[in-house]
Amino acid sequence: MKLPSNFKTKIFADGADKTTMLRLYSDQRIQGFTTNPTLMRKAGITDYEAFARDMLAAIPDRSISFEVFADDFSEMERQARKIASWGENVYVKIPVMNTSGKPSLDLISHLTGAGVKVNVTALLTLAQVRDVASALKGGSPAYISVFAGRIADTGRDPVPMMAAAVELAVPCPNIELIWASPRELLNVFQANAIGCHIITATSDILQKLDLVCKELTEYSLETVRMFYDDARQSGFVL
Repeated sequence: MKLPSNFKTKIFADGADKTTMLRLYSDQRIQGFTTNPTLMRKAGITDYEAFARDMLAAIPDRSISFEVFADDFSEMERQARKIASWGENVYVKIPVMNTSGKPSLDLISHLTGAGVKVNVTALLTLAQVRDVASALKGGSPAYISVFAGRIADTGRDPVPMMAAAVELAVPCPNIELIWASPRELLNVFQANAIGCHIITATSDILQKLDLVCKELTEYSLETVRMFYDDARQSGFVL
């Protein structure tokens, strides 16, 4: 099903399963891809570079983000430059801080100034967005990934914060804001409503795109039939 004609937010697929990524690549609604070490581990990836190069050969014309996995900033930079060399459509994911809590601002400023496309990841506060945007301003094309879903997991409404984050990115035309880690398809439409540039979602959420604008009475009937069929197939008796 097509998205509404006024829909502007770009939808990226988040994952590391080759079969799923290729299926989503054939869907013109999906305009880019993101990965991370956790998703790669869950997918059973053991050779990072081989997987990345394989996916870049299969998906040469849409943005793909691959993350560094070092904790030392000098090693992060070495990995970032190597990953960036794999393709023009590569964005290198850099965590907003290392595991000691030291911000990666100097590193991302250096990388974006050197022509590396970065995707600064794991942000959860507006202060982080403000600082990262300042470090990236005027540099290469870049993404800032705010984990709105994790904000929601704490009982906070992420929409006001994401709207404010969009405003912080306005003075920086080289930056696109990503609504990361959504928890439901509704978040896709919330992201669009506030003007967020990109939302990235896993395949279980993206498969619900086919439900967009589905007639609700029909959907209700399908739900009733599902319950009936499952009860019958289970052989329940009273």
